[in-house]
Amino acid sequence: MAGGSREVVTLQLGHFAGFVGAHWWNQQDAALREQTNAKETPGELCPDVLYRTGRTLHGQETYTPRLILMDLKGSLNSLKQEGGLYRDTQRDAAIAWQGKLTTHKEELHPRNPYLQDLLSAEGVLCSDGVWRVKSIPNGKGPAPLTTAPAPKPVIPTEDSIRVWSDFLRVHLHPRSICMIQKYNHDGEAGRLEAFGQGESILKEPRYQEELEDRLHFYVEECDYLQGFQILCDLHDGFSGLGAKASELLRDEYSGRGIVTWGLLPGLYSLREPQKNIYRLLNTAFGLVHLSAHSSLVCPLSLGRSLGLRPEPPVHFPYLHYDATLPFHCSAILATALDTVTVPYRLRSSPVSMIHLADMLNFSGKKVVSAGATIPFPLVPNQSLPDTLVQLGGATPWTPLSACGDPSGTRCFAQSVVLRGLDKACHTSRLPPGTPVPSELHACTTGEEVLARYLEQQQPEVRSASHLLLTPCKVAPPYPHLFSSLSQQGLVLDGPPTGAAVESVPVLGALCSSSSLNRTLGDLAKELTKVDLRRWASFMEAGVERGDLEELLHELRSLAQCYQGGDSLTD
Repeated sequence: MAGGSREVVTLQLGHFAGFVGAHWWNQQDAALREQTNAKETPGELCPDVLYRTGRTLHGQETYTPRLILMDLKGSLNSLKQEGGLYRDTQRDAAIAWQGKLTTHKEELHPRNPYLQDLLSAEGVLCSDGVWRVKSIPNGKGPAPLTTAPAPKPVIPTEDSIRVWSDFLRVHLHPRSICMIQKYNHDGEAGRLEAFGQGESILKEPRYQEELEDRLHFYVEECDYLQGFQILCDLHDGFSGLGAKASELLRDEYSGRGIVTWGLLPGLYSLREPQKNIYRLLNTAFGLVHLSAHSSLVCPLSLGRSLGLRPEPPVHFPYLHYDATLPFHCSAILATALDTVTVPYRLRSSPVSMIHLADMLNFSGKKVVSAGATIPFPLVPNQSLPDTLVQLGGATPWTPLSACGDPSGTRCFAQSVVLRGLDKACHTSRLPPGTPVPSELHACTTGEEVLARYLEQQQPEVRSASHLLLTPCKVAPPYPHLFSSLSQQGLVLDGPPTGAAVESVPVLGALCSSSSLNRTLGDLAKELTKVDLRRWASFMEAGVERGDLEELLHELRSLAQCYQGGDSLTD
């Protein structure tokens, strides 16, 4: 069990959610391994919030994500649905039939070279057919099977990544993966395209009972369950599945936090009108229904708009990515997610999911926007006050919720996390007697510097901030996206001369902002222009014309919550 931690159960619903989740879990794994290898004291973040300890039938101790993952047939490639830590129960089942047997085996997908190298480095398949892990990264497992140095892992290339399981380096529990066999991941037929299709999945007793059984398995072993975080695709039928899942969680686990991250992939093409219309409808239905059942909902995207008109993706000064590659886009969103979720994962003085939601979603504002500065642009020998002063009065983070340009909008409440800065640079390094160039340089702690800066940027805003030493891990299989950075993510004048970037400082924020008034209002306007007679197939999936009228009403009501006004009374 997780001891005194405030446990969270994670649900990943959809294939792009799988990409984001794979990067997310890889980053958690990298942080665990560094802490174990360095034999450090417990870190600022408590991994037991997300992970659970267990034991295989052969007594091997395990440490796996408290995760339920739902995806479509054909999305796993070489990854087994039961994971790799436990014996294949179907293979080992006793066979009573004494007659002639004929075995038909489905052709296996070739394993990604990166994963093949990873497996040889981390464990061994013993003669009894059981996978023995060399070490458990949280330090709770048995001693390594060998003291030989692990070989340098193969770095996955963009061309080798087809599905999220091609680069997931974390072992999953057998109860984690739930495959939806009635829809296909690949091909043109049998796709999960519409909101109504996703809703109908959890109306089927088979899938509803399977989800409930997995939830009960994880929840019943928790000492203090603070809630659930849902990573859910918004652009396809998984928006409907996510809405139904959040409704189930609200009904069965009343009083627990439900924080939902609605995920949208990168660029899209005007040459696919049906896919674009479906994306618009799925996003709108998803946001409205998820906000009705969740404590907090945050769309995450590298796009600038939720509408039909394509716009260029967001820009980061020291980060270069291909917006057409899910492998790249999901890495960036996972890094932001790893930062903005810090408050409810802290080891000391954590902010529960419910309290975080209450701080941000007052007056019906259940939808929030996210932003991040990746990396936070600290230069060697520079202090935090120096960097914040250089950022000036502009919004210091890049918007990541497809809400457009945040300039000129009003913030009602915000939760801000800055992580990865050495303690020596938290405050000014000016010699005694030197006139301070700004109010920030007079602060005596890094926490005071950050809080004062946010107060200057957004006076009279309900604000919470956290400052951590722990950076975000970006070692392989994280893609090579950064330029002109040191190994620890500091900004250099020229190209780096040493090792590749392994970690970066990140500034992340969740904001309840008037920008959502424009975003949700524009989404409603776009929907009024859609001629549903041309897209009858969407309605045939289980959505009626009256549902669309109700959707438009709910969207407009939600948008009105974010009209400008006093931050504490609006």
